[in-house]
Amino acid sequence: MIRNVAKSLAMEESFDYSPNAEVVEKVLGAPRFDRDRFTDNSVAGVVTGLAWTSVGGDILFIESSLSKGKGKLSVTGNLGKVMKESVTIAMEYLKAHAGEYGINTDVFDKWNVHVHVPEGATPKDGPSAGITMFTSLISSFTQRKVKEKIAMTGELTLRGKVLPVGGIKEKILAAKRSGINEIILSMQNKKDILEINEKYVKGMTFHYVDTLKEVTDIALLTEKVERAVEII
Repeated sequence: MIRNVAKSLAMEESFDYSPNAEVVEKVLGAPRFDRDRFTDNSVAGVVTGLAWTSVGGDILFIESSLSKGKGKLSVTGNLGKVMKESVTIAMEYLKAHAGEYGINTDVFDKWNVHVHVPEGATPKDGPSAGITMFTSLISSFTQRKVKEKIAMTGELTLRGKVLPVGGIKEKILAAKRSGINEIILSMQNKKDILEINEKYVKGMTFHYVDTLKEVTDIALLTEKVERAVEII
């Protein structure tokens, strides 16, 4: 009976064998989640990172905000142990090298820091968001804008080094799908990019770095966000 119904439907309706996005949406319905998107740079502390999942690459946002307090660090977003450690490393490196970014060390005892990764229902872990978290913190403490259409992936160390991570091909595909055209990643991941067919990375710019200072020099603008908060 099911076979007869399917045959009847096939005879009554015509199908496009080379469907575009509009046809796919008409047949399957509107997408439930708009996961592949990036935000603008009007708010300090919001940075786009790249992640690997069991079903391919994805983008994620790291958000950080400051509030008057006594230097408490809060982390939310259903993060695993390794990802929480990355936040701690990023914060400690920032404290140790605050002067390089024009930050008075007194602010660390006067402001609470909250780091959040949206989509809290989804568990997240791994070290690859380390440099994204650090960039987010620098942006919040300096109120500097983050460059538009840029994403990053890489592990950080207490020495300020950027280490390579996995899943690069899948992450680059996710970035391209989202309209991101600049990527920051470890110098040691350059070989992974060279293995990708050139037509898939056409129009994209890759910044290969060794240190966190290089990351922030590329990702942060000197311009501050509108309604910038004075962090003193």
